[in-house]
Amino acid sequence: MKTLLRSALAAGLAATFCFAPMQASAGLFDDEEARRAILDIRARLDSLNSRLEGKADKTTSLDLSGQNEQLRGEIARLRGQIEVLTNELANEQRRQKDFYTDLDGRIRRLEPQRGMVDGKEVDILPNEQKTYEAALTLFKAGDYRSAAAGFADFLRRYPGSGYTASANYWLGNAYYAQRDYRNAIASHQIVATSFPDHPKAPDALLNIASCQIELKDKVGAKRALDTLVAQYPDSAAAQTARERLATIK
Repeated sequence: MKTLLRSALAAGLAATFCFAPMQASAGLFDDEEARRAILDIRARLDSLNSRLEGKADKTTSLDLSGQNEQLRGEIARLRGQIEVLTNELANEQRRQKDFYTDLDGRIRRLEPQRGMVDGKEVDILPNEQKTYEAALTLFKAGDYRSAAAGFADFLRRYPGSGYTASANYWLGNAYYAQRDYRNAIASHQIVATSFPDHPKAPDALLNIASCQIELKDKVGAKRALDTLVAQYPDSAAAQTARERLATIK
């Protein structure tokens, strides 16, 4: 724009000086009039230049203002997107935290817990104790058939359980109550031979002798009672065994 103005000014001055000799030679203007003409042309060019520069500045200002508004709009849009993404990230982090908390709780419920069973600290799986106690409750209620099924199911589901000795002991008693003496002997034999240090081991031997007496196996009964007295001489079951031995002939 400024280059254009300079070109116009130069052209005007050149025209003025070209016309000046002609005017002098023609005798139409004197020197004073020529100077006034030049000044007038300069004034008009300056005025035109000012108007053109004003329009250029105004156009530039409008362009900058439009760009500024456009940038403001873009910034506002980006801020909105950032806010949305921030909220989504926070929600996702919250969901992940809840998920891992729930997962940790589920894993903990599946992990064995340390507990005391018959005087020993053992690992107890989830629902293991409940399953055992449910079968024992059936036995105490006199439902020996259901109790036997419950203890047998428990032993299948938890073969390495700390309740194995007790479950076999009560399973033998449930069989005995149903007059299933052979299965009763088998269950009590597991307690006597596999868990000799268990509190129920002396009673298991005594129950074996009782089953053999019911089966008319006096030799087997006497052998079980002798073993009981020899291995657990100070137990209450041993005292009962001595009394029974005295009656077996």
